[in-house]
Amino acid sequence: MENTSESLMTIEDVCEELMIGRNAVYRLLDSKKLRGFRIGRIWKIPRASIGEYIREQLQGA
Repeated sequence: MENTSESLMTIEDVCEELMIGRNAVYRLLDSKKLRGFRIGRIWKIPRASIGEYIREQLQGA
């Protein structure tokens, strides 16, 4: 089983990983281009979702 603390990222983690701002991450989540879920007010984004997003962007290029 995967270690969930390493496989789930916060908004701040995603900002650092993709080198984009918080608003851009929220737009990606709202548009469903990036998968994530909320626990209360805190967003959690699976690391695999970021890989999927990057692959989709590379295919579109």
